[in-house]
Amino acid sequence: MDRITVVLADDNLIVREGVRALLLRDAALDVAGLAADYDELVEQAVRLRPQVIVTDIRMPPTFQDEGIEAAREVRKRLPGTGVVVLSQYDDPEYAIRLLEGGAAGYAYLLKDRVGDAGLLGRAIKEVAAGGSLIDPSLVRELIEPARDEGELSPPEEELLRQVAEGRPVKAIAVSLGRPPESVNAAVEQLFLDLAKGASAGRQGALRRLRMLHTAILRREEQGETLSRLLPNGLADKLRRDRGAFGRTERLDVTVLMSDVRGYSGIAEATDPAVLAAQLNAHRRAMNAAVVGAGGTVMQYVGDAVMAVFGAPDPSDGHAGQAVRAACDMHARQRELDAEWSPRGLAPFDLGIGLSTGDVAAALLGSDERVEYTLVGDTVNLAQRMQDLARPAGTVAAESTVRAGGDGWSWRPLGPRTVKGRANPVNAYHLEGN
Repeated sequence: MDRITVVLADDNLIVREGVRALLLRDAALDVAGLAADYDELVEQAVRLRPQVIVTDIRMPPTFQDEGIEAAREVRKRLPGTGVVVLSQYDDPEYAIRLLEGGAAGYAYLLKDRVGDAGLLGRAIKEVAAGGSLIDPSLVRELIEPARDEGELSPPEEELLRQVAEGRPVKAIAVSLGRPPESVNAAVEQLFLDLAKGASAGRQGALRRLRMLHTAILRREEQGETLSRLLPNGLADKLRRDRGAFGRTERLDVTVLMSDVRGYSGIAEATDPAVLAAQLNAHRRAMNAAVVGAGGTVMQYVGDAVMAVFGAPDPSDGHAGQAVRAACDMHARQRELDAEWSPRGLAPFDLGIGLSTGDVAAALLGSDERVEYTLVGDTVNLAQRMQDLARPAGTVAAESTVRAGGDGWSWRPLGPRTVKGRANPVNAYHLEGN
């Protein structure tokens, strides 16, 4: 098992070596470097690129907030680095300041509790995976004033506790046995109630309001990240359907496969930086065509594009949508080719394959990576149709031609033997492409 690499920073040699010895007792952790001040911490982090930095708050040269500032600088240079801040100060304002830009990948622990039942090791593993952790004693201080002032009911106190811990809405909903939409509404109402208390000048309410604001920002940040990492439509599906992950659905869809003909030859003759710009422009254009026709881009593999129509949300008329997308993809690529021609850049001739039928669809993966997957002969057949679309153009299986409706001009290619099929397949070439 790969160990989590850590750079440890504290200006006190005894504390630094004590924490180092504590970390070395955990077989999952590897202390790759040590630092005593701001400059050393940033230099070590940039050089060693650890998965996590563990730092004190106050270090040379000014003994103010060098740890927090160094953590921010490291995260700016190495965005994926987790941060654990160790502090002797139990004022929640320090934690709030650390987390005000978003809690993901940050933890805040009190030094006198570092050795408690592996708390530090748990925090390191949490932030290495992109999570967050606030010292439980700080969480208690955040919620206890509410109990003292009598502002919140027991259910509201429990909700605030979970929000203050940085738990996402989906996880809170599961723990409370409530729909995510209901929890969202309760969190927002809690925010408003605390805002009224803060407006009245109650410091406890103001403190808790700031922590709640941080947690809400984190939730929004996670949603934006999810939308960037998953195919369009899937992030929304996950947020509204908490059981979608890992569940397999049987869907009737149309799969589209696209390929740039002669790409290897183009790559051999083109400067890599120029080719990367071409490929990026090509992907943007293909994505716009697919999404504009109501489809979902599944993945890009080099110059290839895979898209689906009728998933993740079932829809009627998906075959026609796929044909429209194929036509638009060719049109958009011709526009790009016209832009590239004066610069002497090679055009991208497209071969597109379409197939309609049943698939098994599921969002599968691990905590580190998830992927929306389609399984079934329909996927394989779309690939075979794309192979037949030579030298360029769009070729569809008979299933797509029948389901796509009128308005398209198809030229029969006759029965074709394709890899993986015992019987020939009737294929059709879309005229005008």
